[in-house]
Amino acid sequence: MDDLPAFGRKLAREVYDPSGERNFAVKPDGDHANVTVHNQWRKAVQAYLATISFADAQIGRVLDALDRSGHADNTIIVLWGDHGWHLGEKEHWRKHALWDVSTRTPLIFSAPQGVAKDKLCQRPVSLIDIYPTLIDLCGLPKRRGLDGQSLKSLLENPERKWDRPVVITYGLNNHAVQTERWRYIRYRDGGQELYDHERDPNEWTNLASIPNYSPQKTKLAKWLPSTNGELKK
Repeated sequence: MDDLPAFGRKLAREVYDPSGERNFAVKPDGDHANVTVHNQWRKAVQAYLATISFADAQIGRVLDALDRSGHADNTIIVLWGDHGWHLGEKEHWRKHALWDVSTRTPLIFSAPQGVAKDKLCQRPVSLIDIYPTLIDLCGLPKRRGLDGQSLKSLLENPERKWDRPVVITYGLNNHAVQTERWRYIRYRDGGQELYDHERDPNEWTNLASIPNYSPQKTKLAKWLPSTNGELKK
């Protein structure tokens, strides 16, 4: 945590009070302190894994029902989650951060045609790409003005070249840019983080303050949004 910018540490420890206002103050008695003081880390991870196992079982029930329905050969299936979940990494719990663990989600496509079977794709994509992908897979007219783009070419060939990074936003003017190798984070107060996933997949070492990585930051910063809308209460 020592190599993180101040705003990054605050954002990661964000909590919500009953009024809905965000409190960016660092809480010494927050989640991580409670878990460690009461020796609950192992049990917390165990409970989280149990919820995943339960969710997997329910997905299986849905798929079994689809098979029995007779429509499995004419149905596109998409499975995704809304966010990741920290279990103590960087002394952080829950979501509320722009790191890989918080923002990586499952995204699985299955279709009778046009989707490679049992293949894993390493290219970075976004959940906003689901809608244009379904339009493409269903052969429907394309729509203008969508921020996402169709993943059909990747579904057909997961090894296909893909140069577009993913942009993740959390709160006003706090963004992360993710390529297949790099994650660059910039907070609204100017704080920065940079991680090399090839050498540091767990994001333990922030490279943003090292001059040799300035060209890499400049390259990734070009993908940051040029406009930021105000939050609506």
